[in-house]
Amino acid sequence: QVQLVESGGGLAQPGGSLRLSCAASGFPFSRYAMSWARQAPGERLEWVSGIYSDGSNKYYADSVKGRFTISRDNAKNMVYLQMDSLKPEDTALYYCAKGRYMEVNDELSEYDYWGQGTQVTVSS
Repeated sequence: QVQLVESGGGLAQPGGSLRLSCAASGFPFSRYAMSWARQAPGERLEWVSGIYSDGSNKYYADSVKGRFTISRDNAKNMVYLQMDSLKPEDTALYYCAKGRYMEVNDELSEYDYWGQGTQVTVSS
């Protein structure tokens, strides 16, 4: 069955960095777009970043553009989110999600499997 397991969350200071990882299994990873989404307390789920199945195109929400970098390793069935210049408003539970198609879509309904999430807290 499809499994997505996130790791790498934790506590970071404002201006600091974290790297999230997502290990995927149970489906042909290289055929599907992958994205990261986040949910802060009391807020709705927000799409953050996505990457095409072959890694050729990457997309970012305006709130993280220039600070976050998404990547994937299709040989290892892994997707990553490098988060730099972190801000307190980046504090959230971060989820990895499998897309329904090769291309990225920022509509959350276009993702059919989700991980359990990894907590990111940015605070001094």
